[in-house]
Amino acid sequence: MRGLYFLLFSSVLVSNAYSQKLFIAKYASDADFKVIVVEQPSQADLKVYNEKVVSQVKGNSGIWYFTKMRSEADKKILFVKYLSEADLKIYFVNHRSQAGWISEEKKSLLNNRE
Repeated sequence: MRGLYFLLFSSVLVSNAYSQKLFIAKYASDADFKVIVVEQPSQADLKVYNEKVVSQVKGNSGIWYFTKMRSEADKKILFVKYLSEADLKIYFVNHRSQAGWISEEKKSLLNNRE
């Protein structure tokens, strides 16, 4: 029975390890990284779907939920105007199935393991 509890607890930790709840910071010093929204999917590192229901957000797959409370966020981001300032280029998509990584090397920006 203990093994079952351990397995259940471990799966909860793993599923939440890469949750994508984000808070939009006002200043660069408050952000974990800087993001720019690009005009074409081919310019992006990540295609993002903006989820409205927090329980639907799992994994590091480009499905983001924007929280109003800093303390609820997994990561704090700052939207910037210039490409040269950005750590990550994103393109917003209209459907969940379109979300995903284009540049796998940038994926670590959204990993929660410190």
